[in-house]
Amino acid sequence: MSDHIDGPRQIGDPSVDLTDLFAFTSPEDPPRMVFAVNAFPSAGATALFSNACDYTLSIRPAAVVGLGAASKFRTSSDEYRFTCRFEVLEPGPDGRPVQHGTCTLPGGQQLRFAVDDEDGAKTDDGVFRIFAGLRSDPFLLAWVVGKDSLTTCPNLLQHDNVLSIVLEFDTQRVLNPQSGSLFAAVAETTPVPSPPGLLNLNPHRFDWIGRPEQTNLRLNNPGLVEADDLRDLWNQQTPFAIREEFKPIFRRRLKDSLENYDMRDGKADWSSEEIAASVEVFLDDFLLFDVHKPITDTSFLEIEKSTLNGAAYETGGGRTIDTHDFDILLTWLVNRDRGPFMQGGAASATKAASKSFPYLASPNAQLQTVVTTVNLLASPEPVWALIGDFGGMWHPLIAHIDTAGTGIGQVRTIETVDGKRIVERLESMDPGQRSYGYSLISGIPAADYTGMLDVKPHGTGCSVQWRIQYWADGQPDAVVKAIVTTLEKVGLEGLKARFGSAAP
Repeated sequence: MSDHIDGPRQIGDPSVDLTDLFAFTSPEDPPRMVFAVNAFPSAGATALFSNACDYTLSIRPAAVVGLGAASKFRTSSDEYRFTCRFEVLEPGPDGRPVQHGTCTLPGGQQLRFAVDDEDGAKTDDGVFRIFAGLRSDPFLLAWVVGKDSLTTCPNLLQHDNVLSIVLEFDTQRVLNPQSGSLFAAVAETTPVPSPPGLLNLNPHRFDWIGRPEQTNLRLNNPGLVEADDLRDLWNQQTPFAIREEFKPIFRRRLKDSLENYDMRDGKADWSSEEIAASVEVFLDDFLLFDVHKPITDTSFLEIEKSTLNGAAYETGGGRTIDTHDFDILLTWLVNRDRGPFMQGGAASATKAASKSFPYLASPNAQLQTVVTTVNLLASPEPVWALIGDFGGMWHPLIAHIDTAGTGIGQVRTIETVDGKRIVERLESMDPGQRSYGYSLISGIPAADYTGMLDVKPHGTGCSVQWRIQYWADGQPDAVVKAIVTTLEKVGLEGLKARFGSAAP
């Protein structure tokens, strides 16, 4: 998943986890460049930018200084730096909480903005524009990479969102590309500096990203059995300046990983010389783009690939929002573009990119529904007598239930057999219709979560339907759907074992 959850540390605080970096020409205003820095995988309704870290985009002039076996890109020490820092929530004009942030632009100018403002904010001269907020996750995961296989799959990020920072600016006035049109970009999250004198236990850096899939696909290749996880070590490195003492470790991992991917189709397409050259290119991890050449949905990695092939590059490289970068990268790794294009199981992301600012599609906010129904041999009365009690102990996955209150508003606290706690509130009860509805308070990573359980006559027996609606919040929709589906299926299968299963 690009750089989603790219190391053990990121699991602890998803708000600092950088998932994607994009660089492309504005489709509505070609003289302007657009950069999108995404964070917080599977962000939901409650997701916030961290006020304890800085979100930074750094751009440096770059140059090709070697071709073929001697391929090398050199970056300048000159840097265009954009740093966003976010504040705590405060009441908005309509009373609802809102988060603000400030972006420090190259040269020190500051631009304040409100999170989720679709129009974003502009500098007075119109040179810079920024948006920050919840958007549809543009990455589409269409491959499951296993130890011995590459398996196509549907888009596992369907319905998922990220927090996105979109920066747009006048290319000529900001980057001044007359002296060179090739640039390199990285994004990073770092702790907000602590006041002097306080004990500081923060790491130097939380996360950073250049090219997508450097960590999860290359450095953590599951085909390398029993290999140590280097991702946290990599994420602590300084962009544009990997520490010399760690370079041999990363070189060896990149080499072993490429050799492994090369043989996934049973054929060696990379020579040892080509592998060594590729390792050196990708050890310097940054997203390359040329502002004087076309950046398209297929230009991703073209600059690197042409340089390694000993030829001048022809496109602007970069990375658009609709790029099938996983397919492009896997094809390059597995057959060095000499074989068929490796196309994953998903044709497109959940929502295609927009042609206008802020370019990433609006967030996925539609409620997802999971419905499970069983037909039982028993009449409705004994079944309802068992499951119609909101605090009843009929579900096989429940170890214990505590209830508080009575009637509508009653709260039940469920302890599951695996030690989890789920707290729910009774919202409706209709004994005559043998149904009740409830909402989630806590325990499942979802927002707007409601459930409905009802029992209806069906032939000489009855039918039990369990319907749950939710919006995934903090975990991928696929994960939440698996949790909900398991709850419904195991519960209703238990009823079949108790009362007998009837024909549909």
